[in-house]
Amino acid sequence: MNEEWLYRIALTLIPSLGPVRIKSLIEHFGDARSAMNSSAREWLRVPHMTTAACREMKNKQLLVTAKAEIEWIQDNKVTPLFLTDINYPNRLRHCYDPPALLYYKGTADLNHPRIISIIGTRNSSSYGKQVTEELIDRLSRTDVMIVSGLAFGIDAIAHKSALKQGIPTIGVLAHGLNTIYPWQHQHLAEDMLKNGGLLTEFNSKALPEKHQFPRRNRIVAGIADATLVVETAVKGGSMITAELAFQYNRDVFAVPGKIYDRNHTGCLQLIKQNKAIMYTSPSALLDWLGWQESKTLPPFQQSLFQDFSEEEKLLLNHLSPENPHSVDELMVLTGWHTSRLATILLQLELKQSIRCLPGKRYEKQNG
Repeated sequence: MNEEWLYRIALTLIPSLGPVRIKSLIEHFGDARSAMNSSAREWLRVPHMTTAACREMKNKQLLVTAKAEIEWIQDNKVTPLFLTDINYPNRLRHCYDPPALLYYKGTADLNHPRIISIIGTRNSSSYGKQVTEELIDRLSRTDVMIVSGLAFGIDAIAHKSALKQGIPTIGVLAHGLNTIYPWQHQHLAEDMLKNGGLLTEFNSKALPEKHQFPRRNRIVAGIADATLVVETAVKGGSMITAELAFQYNRDVFAVPGKIYDRNHTGCLQLIKQNKAIMYTSPSALLDWLGWQESKTLPPFQQSLFQDFSEEEKLLLNHLSPENPHSVDELMVLTGWHTSRLATILLQLELKQSIRCLPGKRYEKQNG
């Protein structure tokens, strides 16, 4: 790991610098080293910066702590992913508050062509278990990856069912990779490393703290094409995740249930508020997402002559270097729903045929 990583990690150790401010610093200075070695006067020219954050950036101990974190990363074969890295989760990168730095351990591709997050209450019922297992059994015939939060209940059912069906599954943690919470899922986490992985934005010293779980939830929401809420009360982590997914312009599905059952009130509220599509069957979900046919995308190879699907060609026809479009404009032009458009945009970005401009506008690249 080069010296830049020292400064990247150091930036994430500054209490007053959240993801939005770090993103602004990188956009302003170009890299973490230049950002941290600048002056307070220049820092204050960056949007969202405060004098408190400027004072904290002068702390020499940051680089000492960052060096120790690098040693831990190397000793434990962890893959760090910075916001500007090519392997950083592309769907997450396009959120307004993406984590500046992710710590990843596993075998799955975080830019898998199809990703769905499956979440729900820790106090799951036999009904929730049946719905989750039935969907994942159907997804085993489709090229898809499943994401959840490694919690008790629906999360654990989703991870275990995915492993049983041979589907890669990612657990997003609200703490560092040197611990597993809840501890009862230690063996489950180890199995997931073989076909999937563990992902977090928290460094190795971070313990499971209550205020960190909403930050975990935004990764669960932002890294996927769609989120399915199986069971939840009106208040809880699953509702936070669903709300974030809705704000990120992702498809949200909710499983309906009994109106007097507390575990179903959250799902019913999401449906009532038009923030979630009512989930009725695996086939209906796959139809909505356009995932009925199993298509394994070939590995990316840079070439002068790219092979494009009909959908990719259609989207490219609407874009040019002189005529960029926002996601909303492209939805109108193509008539596609959000997840389908996001998938095609991601495929074209991986082929380096388009690029995302500030303000989430897309343009076609020359060549």
